[in-house]
Amino acid sequence: MADNLVIVESPGKVKSISKFLGKGYKVEASVGHVRDLPKSQMGVDIDNDFEPKYITIRGKGDVISKLKKEAKTAKKVFLATDPDREGEAISWHLAKILNIDEKQKCRVSFNEITQNAVKNAIKQPRTIDMGLVDAQQARRVLDRIVGYKISPLLWKKVKKGLSAGRVQSVATKMICDREDEIENFESQEYWSITAKLSKPKASPNFEARFYGIGKEKVELTNEEQVNSILDEINKSQYIVQKVKEQEKKRAAAAPFITSTLQQEASRKLGFTTKRTMMVAQQLYEGIEIKGHGSVGLITYMRTDSTRISADAQNEAREYIKTKYGQNYIPENPRVYKNKSASQDAHEAIRPTYMDMAPEGLKEFLSAEQYKLYKLIWDRFISSQMSSAIYDTVSADITAGKYMFKANGSKVKFPGFMVLYIEGNDVEGKEEDGEQNEKENNLPQLNEGDILELKKNTPKQHFTQPPARYTEATLVRALEEKGIGRPSTYAPTITTILSRGYVLKEKKLLVPTELGKIVNDIMKNHFENIVDTEFTAQMESELDDVEDGNKEWKAVMRDFYSSFAGVLKEAEESIGDVELPVEVSDVQCDKCGRYMVVKHGRFGKFLACPGFPECRNTKPIVEEAGVECPLCKGKVLIKKTKKGKKYIGCERNPECSFMSWDMPSPNKEMCPVCGAFMLQKSSGKKKVLKCSNNKCTSNTEASTDTTK
Repeated sequence: MADNLVIVESPGKVKSISKFLGKGYKVEASVGHVRDLPKSQMGVDIDNDFEPKYITIRGKGDVISKLKKEAKTAKKVFLATDPDREGEAISWHLAKILNIDEKQKCRVSFNEITQNAVKNAIKQPRTIDMGLVDAQQARRVLDRIVGYKISPLLWKKVKKGLSAGRVQSVATKMICDREDEIENFESQEYWSITAKLSKPKASPNFEARFYGIGKEKVELTNEEQVNSILDEINKSQYIVQKVKEQEKKRAAAAPFITSTLQQEASRKLGFTTKRTMMVAQQLYEGIEIKGHGSVGLITYMRTDSTRISADAQNEAREYIKTKYGQNYIPENPRVYKNKSASQDAHEAIRPTYMDMAPEGLKEFLSAEQYKLYKLIWDRFISSQMSSAIYDTVSADITAGKYMFKANGSKVKFPGFMVLYIEGNDVEGKEEDGEQNEKENNLPQLNEGDILELKKNTPKQHFTQPPARYTEATLVRALEEKGIGRPSTYAPTITTILSRGYVLKEKKLLVPTELGKIVNDIMKNHFENIVDTEFTAQMESELDDVEDGNKEWKAVMRDFYSSFAGVLKEAEESIGDVELPVEVSDVQCDKCGRYMVVKHGRFGKFLACPGFPECRNTKPIVEEAGVECPLCKGKVLIKKTKKGKKYIGCERNPECSFMSWDMPSPNKEMCPVCGAFMLQKSSGKKKVLKCSNNKCTSNTEASTDTTK
C-alpha cells in the first residue's frame, strides 16, 4: 500500500509518472473532469448570484469510488492535473469530492513529464489557486448562460440542434464577414512592366520592375498608359543610376505556442487543429520508447508563452554546437517577447530531452507523431540558432525619365535556415517558407553602367478579393483579436463545422446558408456576443479574475444586467425563420418527390422532403467523366466515411471496378486498350497507368509525366 496518492487527468500519464516516483507513490487518473454542470439544464442559479449547480458526471461513479478508496488509505494526496485553468478546476472538484481542505498544500503541477520536473513538483506542493479556478468557473458559467439562453431561441425560430456560444459565434461571424467581403469585392485592373536586362560581358540576364518617374511612383492602370510608356522606354538607354549594397540579418521564428503550432501543422503537415492537439497530447503524455519506458517527449501543449527555461536553452545550445558548430550559436541565448495578452503560465512547446532527436525515435512513433514531433523539435532548435545573413543589393535604373528597380540577395550565412524556415499563408494557400527564400543574384552593377535591354514584358493584373480563412489563418485571426485562449481554438472550429455553420472546401472555410442565417440573427439581436472587441474584453476580464483583481460573480452580474434585456427583446422581435431549401433534379425512388440537398456530418447528401413519412436518402453523385473499363458504365467519384476520395463504377456491386487513384487531368486514353488513364503519385513524380488492371501496358514502364 502506497503512502502517497498522485491523481492526474489522463491515464496516458500514469505509467510515466509512476516510473519517476517509485514504490512510495500510487498514481491514478481522474480521466478528465469528475464534476460539471448538468447537460439537461442550465445548471446556474441566476437568482442566487449565479451559483453553479455541479453534479457528478454520468459514468464517473467507478472512477470516483476508486479514488475515494485510495485517498482514504493514503497519508498524502497530490492533485497533479494539467497546469492550466481547466486542470486547476479539476483539482478543485477532486478536492471537494475527496474532502481535501482547500488550504492544504495538495496541488502539484509540471510543464513537462520528465523525472526532474515531476520530482521537483512533488517537493513543492501548493494550495489550489482559486484565481485559476474562479476564472474557469466564470468562463464555464458565462458560456453556459449564453448557450442555454440563446440556443433554445434558435431551436424555436430556426430549427432544432443549433447552438450559440461566445467564441463560436464570433468565429462564425468572422467567416461570414470574409465571405461578404469576397462577394462584394470589385476587382481593379492594374499593370506591371518587367525589363529583362543584361550587363555587357556579364551573365546571366536579370530583371528590373517599372517603378515610376524619378522618385515618384506611378501606378499603371490601363493598357493605353502602358503602351505609351513602352513606346518611350523601348527606345531609351538603360543606365544604372544608384546601387546600394548592405548586409541584412533574419532571425528565427519563436518556439511554438499553441496557436502557432496549429497554424504551422496546418501549413506544413495538412493537420486540422483537432488532429494537431490530439497528437500533441500523445507526445506530452508519453510514448513507449524501448529501453526508456513511457517518455513524455514535449512540454505542455496549451500555452501562449514563448518563454524557455535557462536549462532548456543551455541544452539546445550545446546540441547546436555539437551538430552544427560554434558559428551557429548566437552570443547570447535567444529570448522572445510574449504578446501583451499572454499568461506566461508555462513555457513554450518544446522537446523535453535533447538526447531524443526525432530520427532516433522514428521506429517508436506513428507517422503523424513523428511528423509533429520533428516539427516541434526543428522549430525549437532553430529558435536558439544564429540569424541568417544575406548580402543584398538594390539598383535604381533609368530609362529616359522613367525609373526601374532591381533587387538581389544572396545567402552569406544560412544560420537557422539550415534546419527550419517558418511557413506562411499566401492568398489563402499554405506555402512552405522555403519557397520564398530563393536567391536572386544580380551581376556586379556600378553607377553609370549602361545596360542592354533584352525585352520589356507588360502584364495585366487584377486585384484579388481577400482569401477565405483556413483553419490556420482563422486561428491566427482569433489570436490577434484576443478571442479565446489556447485551449479553445480547436474545439471552436470543430463545433462550427459539426453544427453545419461552416463547410470545409479544399481546406478553406466557407459559411453555409444556415451559418449565414444564424449569424444574421446573432448580429441583429445579440450584437455584443459577436462583437470581437466585446469578446476580447471578456477574455481580459477573465484574466483579471485569474490574477485576483476581479471577483468572478461581479463579472457575471455586469454581463447579465444587459444580456437579460437583449434576450427578452430578441424573443419578442425574432420571427420564425424559413431555411432555404436546395431542390435537386433527382426523384425519390420511394415516393417520387424531388429530393433536397442536406448537410450531414460527412458533407452534403440528398434526402426526401417527405420526412418523416419517407426517410429515403442518397449520396450526391459526382461523375468522373470517364467510362468504366470493365462494363462501360459511368465512373463516379465517391468518399469514404473519413472523407477520402476514390472512384468506382455506378453499377457497384455488380461491377467491381474501383481505384484510389483519380483519372488523369486531361482524360488521356490508354494507347493499348483504350481505357482511361489514372494519375498516380510516386513521391514528387506523377505517373500514368491504365485503369484496366489486365492491360499489358501496366506491366511496362509507366509514363513519366513529371515536368
